[in-house]
This record gives sequence, C-alpha cells and structure tokens, in this order.
Amino acid sequence: MGSTGQNAWKLADHPKLPKGKTVAMVVLDGWGEAKPDQYNCIHVAHTPTMDSFKTTAPEKWRLIKAHGTAVGLPSEDDMGNSEVGHNALGAGRIFAQGAKLVDLALASGKIYDGDGFKYIKECFDNGTLHLIGLLSDGGVHSRLDQLQLLLKGAVDNGAKRIRVHILTDGRDVLDGSSIGFVETLEKDLSNLREKGFDAQIASGGGRMYVTMDRYENDWDVVKRGWDAQVLGEAPYKFRNAVEAVKKLREEPKANDQYLPPFVIVDESGNPVGPIKDGDAVVTFNFRADRMVMLAKALEYEDFDKFDRVRVPKVHYAGMLQYDGELKLPGHYLVSPPEIDRTSGEYLVHNGVRTFACSETVKFGHVTFFWNGNRSGYFNQELEEYVEIPSDVGITFNVQPKMKAKEIAEKARDAILSGKFDQVRVNLPNGDMVGHTGDIEATIVACKVADDAVKMIIDAIEQVGGIFVITADHGNAEDMVKRDKSGKPLLDKNGNLQILTSHTLQPVPIAIGGPGLAPGARFRNDVPTGGLANVAATVMNLHGFEAPSDYEPTLIEVVDN
Repeated sequence: MGSTGQNAWKLADHPKLPKGKTVAMVVLDGWGEAKPDQYNCIHVAHTPTMDSFKTTAPEKWRLIKAHGTAVGLPSEDDMGNSEVGHNALGAGRIFAQGAKLVDLALASGKIYDGDGFKYIKECFDNGTLHLIGLLSDGGVHSRLDQLQLLLKGAVDNGAKRIRVHILTDGRDVLDGSSIGFVETLEKDLSNLREKGFDAQIASGGGRMYVTMDRYENDWDVVKRGWDAQVLGEAPYKFRNAVEAVKKLREEPKANDQYLPPFVIVDESGNPVGPIKDGDAVVTFNFRADRMVMLAKALEYEDFDKFDRVRVPKVHYAGMLQYDGELKLPGHYLVSPPEIDRTSGEYLVHNGVRTFACSETVKFGHVTFFWNGNRSGYFNQELEEYVEIPSDVGITFNVQPKMKAKEIAEKARDAILSGKFDQVRVNLPNGDMVGHTGDIEATIVACKVADDAVKMIIDAIEQVGGIFVITADHGNAEDMVKRDKSGKPLLDKNGNLQILTSHTLQPVPIAIGGPGLAPGARFRNDVPTGGLANVAATVMNLHGFEAPSDYEPTLIEVVDN
C-alpha cells in the first residue's frame, strides 16, 4: 500500500469493536517472565497490580516473544532491546534490525560497495582509519565478530594504518569479560602487523563513563572519549591495552562499564593514535542511541556541548545511520531498515489523538523508535509528547523510583482530560535499575512500576477505557548468570555472578478495562506471537482493522 493520499491511510472499521474508547498503552521496560526465585526481582517485589492480571483474567493475559527473530534480530540467542522492541511494537511488522542488517551487508560484501565505505576509503592512502565502538559480543550495541570482519575488509580494500578505540562493556556481557575481548582483538591486530599493516589499539574506557552516553544526559561522558580518541589525552597512559584493562580493573570497585579513559602511548610517551585531519572514522556500533552524541561532536560545525579544542577534518561514517530525522551521521556503511506506515502514523491519519510520555532515558522509545526511527510529530494538532527529565549525576540504583510516579501522573491527567484517544507511556525502572545489578534496588524499582500501572488503570476505570500493559524485553526477572541447568553461577571467590543484561525471556501482555468489549480475549491460534503483533491488537481496540500486511492481532471477540 502506498502512502500517497488520505485514502491509502484509511483503516476499515472493526466489525465487533467500537471506536471512541480511551486506550492506555503501557510499556514496562525490562519486565520479563521467568521462574520465581529470590533473583527474580519482579517475583520478590510487591506487585499486586501486575499479579492480578494473570490470576483474575487469564484469558486476557499471555506471554509474547521479545527477542531474536520476533524483533528482527538474527537468531534466538539475540537478546531483545528497547530500540528493536519499540520498533516492533509501533511498526506492527518485523524488520531486519541492526545486527542482522550488518551481518547481511558483511556476508554479501555489499558493505564495501556502498557510498559510506567509498567515502571513508578516500582517506586510506594518506590517513588513518579509526574504528570506535563497544568491544563485546553482547549483540546489543555491537559484536566483536563484525569488528573482525570489518578490519579484514578494510585492509583488503586498501587501509594501511588502523587505530581501534575500544569501549569496554560489562553490561550486556559479564563484568570482567573485557580482558578476553581485548586479548582477542590484540591478537588480530598483531597478525595484521606481521603482514605489514600498522594496526593497533589507540585508546579505551568503560562504556558508561566514556563516549556512550545517550539522550544528552551527560556530555562529560562524550568529552572524556573525545579527549582520548581525538586529542590523545587521558588520565591513564599504557603501552598496551591488555595491561591497561587489567591494571584499571585492580582499582577498588572497578568494573568494565565504568573504566576510566586511557590512551596507548609509544616508547617516547606519545599517544599512538589521536584522530587527525585527513583521517577516516567509523563508529562500529549498530545500535543508535549511544552513538548519536559522538556523531554530533564529529559532524556538527556549530557545536557547543563541550570544548572540542581541536576539530579534525575527517571522513566519518556510522555503521548505520543513527538518526533518520537528523540525517546523522550523513554517511553510513549499512542502510537502515525502511520502517514505513507505523501504527502511530495510521492512527493519526484516522483521527486518533495521541499522548506519549516517559522520562529522558526512555522518551525516545515511546516516540522516535515507536514511530519507525522518526523524530517529531506526524500531526502536531493530534499529538502531544511529554519528556520528564531523568535524574543526572547518579546511577539509577541510588534513586530506583526514578520518575515512574511523575510519568503515571502525566498519563492519568491525559486520560482524565478527555483530550486523547491513546495515552502511551514507558516506565523505565525495571530496565534501568536492573542494569545496575543491584538486586535490592531493582525490587524497589519493580514495586514502583507496579504502583504506576495502578494509577494509570484507575484513571482508565474512571473514563470507561481500555488498558494494554506489556513490556519491551526482559531484565529485572533474572539478576544472576546461570549454568545450563538454571543454577546460579558463582565466581572463583564464591560470589554470585550478577546479570546486568537483558534476557531471552518472553514478556507479559494484559488487556482489560471497562471499555473492553464483552467477549474480547486473547486468541489461542497465535502461539508464537511477539511484540510486532501488539500494533494490530491496539488498532483493533481503537475500533479499526489493521493493515493486511501487519502481524496478526492477538485478540478475538467471541459472542457470549
């Protein structure tokens, strides 16, 4: 179906479900379903509202897939994340995503024929190729094997001098795994040096402290990376990266996520790889959110977020384009999925007035990612987006309540105002606090999120509306690393190995409210339903049939 003309956007009326009901669409971030034990923070927490959906109306509660192929990722071993999750929730179809797009481009060699690679290749004769990104096999932001293939492809296509600027993980993978990743990369670079290429690691630091901030939360994070990568300046200097990571991890409370910035120096103490005029730069993360700020620093002439000191004239390309609306970066190695005709755009074309809200760390998810990686409004007269500033300068376990209450209050007020047909929110607590690995704080976070859901459905009760409660991926439901039998793993000192990453667990979805038509319930014939099935479901609850190429709805209406 083309998107020209109003008729192309017209949705058919649903034969059994009425229009005009206010629908609350609540996404609990990082809220999966797992076996109950003391490391399942959702189970341990007091969550009477979420528990009640499962126990009181089992035909209106089910699990859906939120990882792997259900959200466009390459395999069932790929954890879901908030970006691909919200893309699927909003788009109603499954698009090949980040890692999968890059895998296809690397496997086919198409990446080396594209305009983005040709652009950086212009610098290979006289300049250095700098590769900046997360050194990890977590598969959420980047993957080590893709970096290895890119290194091989770069030298096969004429790169003579390469510098890698690494960011250690410990969030999507186990803390401490950085040492093994650095050793692997060092071995690859050593092999290149033996073949006559000038290839080495130039700088590094932990992902949450260096470079990988998002949503303009803390520009100092990006500045620390800039100083090391571009200026060759950092508080720590080492002759090699393996030594750097091992030494920095010996500090009290050190972990991979928060390693301080370091630079690698030669025997004279000079940095081996600052970015200079005439160089090429590639940020090799495929996930967008934590690369946008660096992309701005590299691309924008008019930039005032920190003093860059020196702005090298470089050819810069992202692995992907990180923001389609801002066209950032202007050059990229792999074209993004073309996500068109999202449910949000359809509903606005059909007169559905929409309110979307979260706090800073997840605001982009209920707007930009929900709308198919598109910034801004479809129709400002029918939409209102509200961002509540997130706490800054602290880790989220220090303040696990985050802004859940404020988000719920905004949603409640929007519902009660009568001005909106859909009120869409993301409650970030389970995910953002879960990522800290602090079990006690994550239990608090889950309770607070449950309280917020209660406030929202109470408002829906008052207006005779409908609620849809779901999640984008798992996290808080399992906080420990486990062996194949499911037993928690211990480290060599006998301590629990804490899990800070997302999970492969399914997520719940519940429907209800006084506006839900009698006889509306979940179907039994969509057993492998996933996040992409939610869009058609929500369109039905607004009284419309979904487009024919959307993933099928999860609900049916049976005559009582």
